[in-house]
Parts: sequence; C-alpha cells; structure tokens
Amino acid sequence: MRAVIQRVLSANVRVDGEAVGQLDRPGLLVYLGVTHDDGEKQVTWIARKIWDLRLLRDEQSASDVGAPVLVVSQFTLYGEARKGRRPTWQAAAPGPVSEPLYEAVCDELERLGAHVERGRFGADMRVESVNDGPITLVLDSAG
Repeated sequence: MRAVIQRVLSANVRVDGEAVGQLDRPGLLVYLGVTHDDGEKQVTWIARKIWDLRLLRDEQSASDVGAPVLVVSQFTLYGEARKGRRPTWQAAAPGPVSEPLYEAVCDELERLGAHVERGRFGADMRVESVNDGPITLVLDSAG
C-alpha cells in the first residue's frame, strides 16, 4: 500500500461538479494506492501511520489535534514509467481488490478517531488543495 500525504490548509474533491469530500480546515490530504499483495496488515499499519505522523504545525499529528483527513483512491501511485513513454499499471491492484482495502483504510482511520472525508472510488475526480508548507510525504506500508 502506498500513500502520498500532504499537509493542507483546505482541500476538496469533486465528481461531475459535485463536492463529494472536503476539508474546510487544516488537515491531511491522502492519495492512496493499493497493490496486489496488500491486506489487513497493511490497512492497519498505514492508517495508524497516517493518523500518528507528526506532519502538522509544531510537530503535531492529526491525532494530537483532531485534524481531518481526506482520502482519495489513486491507482496511478503504482504506475511504472521507467521504460518507454507509456506508463503501465500492472502493480496496481484491480478495483475488486483495491476498493474494499481503500474503504478499510478510511474505516480504520475513523475507528482511530479521525474525521474522514472520501473521494469516490473509481470516479473521474477533480481534487483541489491548498498545501501548507508545503509538506508532502510518500509512505509505503511495511510488508
């Protein structure tokens, strides 16, 4: 499982012009990709890491201050473009595998106490954000 985490002042995701998730205050925007061998262990690890990482101002975590989290599924995080000009997506898990794991990460974050906003899995989304810092971190789950 791979996450790109950004500290943001605000963020929103729209599908067909409709806001489906938004952060109106400082928090974390998380792009989440799932690969073939991900499972419950990776879900638990990455949710806990996102919630506890000290990425906010004054070295605080989202859990310290109750910052909201917007999670957007993004299979392209497992794109491969070392050869040729056309990326491949073979390392990304297909929707029937990745959607339940994406939902499980969101659910686990909520279980930990996070206010979670979500994108719409598999949709053509428009994401807007105001980065803070900017702070951006790439996180790969432990195997």
